[in-house]
This record gives sequence, structure tokens and C-alpha cells, in this order.
Amino acid sequence: MAIKEYDVFVIGTGTAGKSVAYDCAAEGMKVAIADNQKFGGTCALRGCDPKKVMYGITEAMQLSQNLKGKGIVSVPEISWKDLQKFKSTFTDAIPFSTEKKLKDAGIEMYHQSPKFLDENTLSVEGKTVKAKKIVIATGHKSMELKIPGREHLRISDDFLEMEELPETIVFVGGGYIGMEFAHIAARCGANVTVIETEPRPLGQFDADIVSHLTKVSEDLGINFIFNAMVSEVEKLQKNYRVSFQKNSKTESVTARMVFNTTGRVPSIDELDLEKGNVAFEKKGVSVNEFLQNTTNKNVYACGDVSASGALPLTPTSSQEARIVSQNIRNGNHTKLNFPPIPSVVFTIPQLASIGLTEEEAKEKGYDFVVEYKSVPHWFNAKRMNAEVYAYKTLVDKKRNIILGAHIIAPAAGEMINLFVLAMCGKLTTENLKAMIFAYPTWGNDIKGMV
Repeated sequence: MAIKEYDVFVIGTGTAGKSVAYDCAAEGMKVAIADNQKFGGTCALRGCDPKKVMYGITEAMQLSQNLKGKGIVSVPEISWKDLQKFKSTFTDAIPFSTEKKLKDAGIEMYHQSPKFLDENTLSVEGKTVKAKKIVIATGHKSMELKIPGREHLRISDDFLEMEELPETIVFVGGGYIGMEFAHIAARCGANVTVIETEPRPLGQFDADIVSHLTKVSEDLGINFIFNAMVSEVEKLQKNYRVSFQKNSKTESVTARMVFNTTGRVPSIDELDLEKGNVAFEKKGVSVNEFLQNTTNKNVYACGDVSASGALPLTPTSSQEARIVSQNIRNGNHTKLNFPPIPSVVFTIPQLASIGLTEEEAKEKGYDFVVEYKSVPHWFNAKRMNAEVYAYKTLVDKKRNIILGAHIIAPAAGEMINLFVLAMCGKLTTENLKAMIFAYPTWGNDIKGMV
């Protein structure tokens, strides 16, 4: 059988992979793309988008709860089955529409994860293909917990597809995935426990702001077990027993379902990267400033799978795809240079962050002013009867520019975007305060935070 040859072969059909494939095909290059899962990627099918749909109904429920007795007579009841049906209207059509768009663009498709045979050669679907440039955009997958009984653990994909909500759930890991799903499950009626190895959840976020979310979560009924290491999962008649080590003792908790939310790792173990002379590390495919592999110059990596140092987020994947696309089409001229990147935890209230934490600013030796306040009495929170609203901002004393902003609020995700504009534009606090925003809006509140 003849070996097929391509100008560009992309591995992964998520945000990053599709973008590179479309750009290169539009330039007249012969392009192929492959995926061992449904076409469309994690964000659209198994991540951000379906999660946000499910989160949305809990927002409505929480707002009703806040305003009960203040105009709202009763809190609505959630139907998990109807919620799943609604979510599926966003996800079900994506694989077909993705494949149609790829086909219309003249991009050949393979439904398997390729394996490297050498620096320019791949084996896929029993065929051997060669490509001048190979782009790895396989994203992340759930990290396996290497403990006895790990086969009983479900992952985030399973949570988003559950036909029924179990009465009791344990989430192993208090990162953003664990916390977001814990809030959804608890508001929909499940009894939730979160087991975390650290003394608090969301270790990468500001500790003071996270403390507010921890209290809200506990008030919601979420049980936290901190400083605990899960050691085994056993299947009982109806439940699962999760054993963990805490204070040198073995303890346990039981639940109908147990989810592994300890984190995600680069999805590279099926690619046989060694055969392709592709360097990789714990954080993913090793890349230089052009997002080109450090040992195989024919290979580029973008999105969560690249060890670029960027946060594993959909917007950064899009940015990395743009860089890879330009460098493949025009030669290595576009370097990786990320602006300040925001991050949002979609709990209720939302937790959002950009820039440095207080600890990071101290480590870097900045001379800065910290403003940390709890402000549930501010109008926007008060009109919604939201009990939690707090912020922490860090401002450089010499330049009077914002080094970091951390917010917990019902609309923190939108508010942090205004801090993105301020930080990217290097606006001083005087510049920000001189602007006139619409009132009364959440965005207007940021002028009172600096």
C-alpha cells in the first residue's frame, strides 16, 4: 500500500488542533487530522461548555434561594434528567458538525490516535503516513490514581454523562474540577464529600479569597477532609468505601459514586514519542519559544499538551494554535509571549484570579500595596442578597499598576476580564478610576477595588 504524504498532520480535534488544521488548509496545504475520541475536543464535549450549561441551572436555583421571602415564594426543584437533556443539545451535534467542517475544508480525517514510527512518519488506522510537519494537540486527560481499587473511580467525563444523580458522592481532589462539580452536585441534592491532600482546596489561588469559598461550600453541605491521602477504594454491596490516611491513621468514608478529580496530565502516552525523537516532560511535549519541539524540529505542540508554561485553558490553547499556525506557514517568526491570563472557578459564588498572588509578589521582591476587603454590603451583592463578596488587589507602589486581582463574587468571571484590560494596557489605578462605567454594574465595582 502506498504511503500517504501530507504537508501537515494534526493530532487532536480540540480548539488548538482544529485551528491549526483550518489555517494550513486555507493556505493550500495538504492537511490531515486524527483523534481517538469523538471529534470536537474536551472543552466543547467533555469540559468547559457542558459544565457551564449544568452550572447555569444551579445559578438560577441559588438566586431563587437568596431572594426567597423577598419576592420569590419558593425555590425551584431541579430535574437532573431534564438538565442532562438540555446539556446534550449543546454537545450531541458537535462531532458531526466538526467532521463536516473539516471535510468541507478539504482536511482528511483519521479516527485513531497515531503512533510515531520515525521523525516524520506515523502509523494510523493500519496505514503509514508521512508529514512534513506534525502538530501534537492532544490536550489533557484525567490523571490515574495508582491505588488499589482505582478501577472503581469515575472521572469528569462520567459526571457530565450521569443519567441519575447519586445520593452520595466523593470527589478525590479539591482542585477547580472537583470544586465545580461538588457545587453542582450539592445544589442538585447530593450529599458531597471532598478529600484533598492539602490543608485547603484550590491551592493555586489566593488563600484568603479561597477561605470564603470554603466557608460557602461547607454551608452548602459539602464535607471537606483535608490533609488526607486516599489509599484504597473498595466496592461494597451498594456503595464504595474510600480509605485515606490522615494524621497517621487510616479512616474511610462511603458513597454511591467516587470521582477522581485529582488533576489532569498531558495525553501523550499512546503516541510513541520516543520513536519520533520527540522530547517530552511531566508537563507535556517539550517546546521552544516557537512552540516547536526541542529535539524534533518537524513537530510542534499547542494547547494543554505543550509544556509551554501557560495555564491549561481554552483561551491559551487558541493563542498557542495561532502561534503554531503562523510558524508552520511562514517559518519561525512568531514567539510565545503571553499577556496576563485570568482563571475562573465556576462555583457559586465564582472565584476569579489574574496576575500574582500576595505570596508570589513577595517572592519576586515587589514593593506593593494590598487591599483585601469583604464587601457584601456593596449594592450589587446586596440587591441579590448574596452573602459573600470579597476581593484582594495588589498594586505596585512605584508604577501604580495592578500586579494581581483576586475576586469572589457572583459575577467574578466577568469582572476579572476588566482587570485583564487594565493589566494588559498597563493602566494605572488613576487611569482606571478616571473611566466612566455603566452603573449599577458589577464592572463598575472594580474602580473601588484599587
